[in-house]
Amino acid sequence: MEFEVRTRARRQFVDITPQVIEKVQASGVRSGLCVVYVRHTTAGVTVNENADPTVASDILRRLEALAPDDAGYAHLEGNSPAHIMATLVGSSATIPVVDGRLALGRWQGVFLTEFDGPRTRKVSVTVVGT
Repeated sequence: MEFEVRTRARRQFVDITPQVIEKVQASGVRSGLCVVYVRHTTAGVTVNENADPTVASDILRRLEALAPDDAGYAHLEGNSPAHIMATLVGSSATIPVVDGRLALGRWQGVFLTEFDGPRTRKVSVTVVGT
């Protein structure tokens, strides 16, 4: 199962929890695992707090400090920081499915992390029953 996300900024966290929940429900799986994967090299997927948006902005600031735009990269396309940030975040997240629902913590959400936007990103959701 797949869905698209249109990002609006160069770097941002996009809460994709509702779309992932929809795919889990459509799968009919009651117990198992949900793998959320982004098929791009300058974006990622993470599970983190979705109650306070300053958490996402804090994370983005730290990632920008780790991979600044002006670090003299060899990659000619000009988006090396985005590749580095995506590598640090990772391209997937695996979440348990319990009683047909994502087993997220109270404050957790699933995020697409955009590092080279705005773009249209494809997110793959695979739900496997146990």
